[in-house]
Amino acid sequence: LISCLLDLPFRGDPRLVKMNVAITCGYLLYDMLLLARYWKLMGDGYFVCHHLAVLYAYGYVLNRGVLPYFANFRLISELSTPFVNQRWFFDAMGQPRSSWPVLLNGFAMATVFFLVRIAVIPRYYGDVFATFGTEAFEKLGRGPQVAWIISSGVLDILNFLWMYKILRGFYRALSRASWKKAQTRHVD
Repeated sequence: LISCLLDLPFRGDPRLVKMNVAITCGYLLYDMLLLARYWKLMGDGYFVCHHLAVLYAYGYVLNRGVLPYFANFRLISELSTPFVNQRWFFDAMGQPRSSWPVLLNGFAMATVFFLVRIAVIPRYYGDVFATFGTEAFEKLGRGPQVAWIISSGVLDILNFLWMYKILRGFYRALSRASWKKAQTRHVD
């Protein structure tokens, strides 16, 4: 039984995982094309690093069917993406960052980003470290092991960086909204 449980994160029926990962890879590849085409408007080296790290690791999931549990675990982080995209749309529409819709989206973005990308890090690495030295881990081979560990580290460094930027931006927008509200009261 213990052997089956330890093998679970490495193997299993990865058809649904592979479908999810394939859709994600397609999105990332298309996004990379958009970044290349509209670099001056959308360009961000951190996005390129993110996309390359994900594609590197997910290549092993698609080609070998390994690590389906960890692939799905990482996909959960994409629940924050709609809020990030909505912020971009608000910017593109010229919506002031101190407006209520932008502030509400900023709060939701910060909360969801923290919950699905930062708060899960201890659990994720607990599961990762629990696999080290197991027979299933050794069966992966160096290529998948390196892709898994390096891409996870890169992604989490980026997630901490982005969390900091999100919190800093939300604080600035909230401060501006409070300042504008105080100015309006003084005028009255």
